[in-house]
Amino acid sequence: MVVASPTKTHSEEHLTIELPTVDLSGDRSMVSNLIVKACEEYGFFKVKNHGVPHDIIAKMEKESFNFFAKPFDEKQKVELAKPLGYGCKNIGFKGDIGEVEYLLLNTNPLYIAESSAVSAYIEAVRELACELLDLMAEGLRIPDRSVFSRLIRDGDSDSLVRLNHYPPMPLLCKDKDSSTCNQNKVGFGEHSDPQILTILRSNDVGGLQISLHDGAWVPVTPDPATFCVNVGDLLQVMTNGRFVSVRHKALTNSYKSRMSMAYFAGPPLNARIAVPPEMITPTKPALYKPFTWAEFKKAAFALRLGDRRLGLFRMEGDEQVA
Repeated sequence: MVVASPTKTHSEEHLTIELPTVDLSGDRSMVSNLIVKACEEYGFFKVKNHGVPHDIIAKMEKESFNFFAKPFDEKQKVELAKPLGYGCKNIGFKGDIGEVEYLLLNTNPLYIAESSAVSAYIEAVRELACELLDLMAEGLRIPDRSVFSRLIRDGDSDSLVRLNHYPPMPLLCKDKDSSTCNQNKVGFGEHSDPQILTILRSNDVGGLQISLHDGAWVPVTPDPATFCVNVGDLLQVMTNGRFVSVRHKALTNSYKSRMSMAYFAGPPLNARIAVPPEMITPTKPALYKPFTWAEFKKAAFALRLGDRRLGLFRMEGDEQVA
């Protein structure tokens, strides 16, 4: 197993980060420990030898590009049940906008039966998400290794797939010396993912940026051969703050279309989200109150994209903001 050490390179113009890349074909104990370390230090990592067949990924990406190439009026007809379906620029219900068009899909087979490519992709990435969650539980030394993954395997899992298409946005500027000429537009604004885990696949076009501990925004190098994985708000809660749900955003590219396919692993609406006993110690008491996914989801929809949700569920007397 080869794991790239996280390294940062600095130039006068920007900072770039190489996320840890975990080879899932390696020794299981070592793999689980590396994943835990990445979740603690970065909240993001990449995986290779992930077991998702290339043809399944290629078919899903092809169908996605074909959909976004359709006339606008035709795309608008795809409204399954708001907030699901097609959207353009408007993100959520609180006025957030970005240079993006998207298709948000429920992963329940009843909703996606018409597309075998979508069904096959969802099944494959769900298995990957469950395997990663099992590895995390093992690395955290939790005896019940399915403590996280069973929430995803549940037939009532509220998981979603989001296809984001960022059309190229040429930089227009009359003043060639202006710094704004070198700034790409925001495609999807700053946020953290509310669910348990996100499995992200993008084409070979940059745009993803994450916020490090010092508040600096750094671009993540695109790698179509891997999946990018990040911790969601619920996983931060269930690991009692040991894993970090990192804020991230996406910028447009001046010349190329960027396509990202995100699987958001979510629990059933009535699932009780709480810290496993093994994650609580005398020196590390529970940071968050137990709640249901429906309660957290309602709170998330009531806020702007960049607002912090976890602070609403902190234990009383804990003044730390999350």
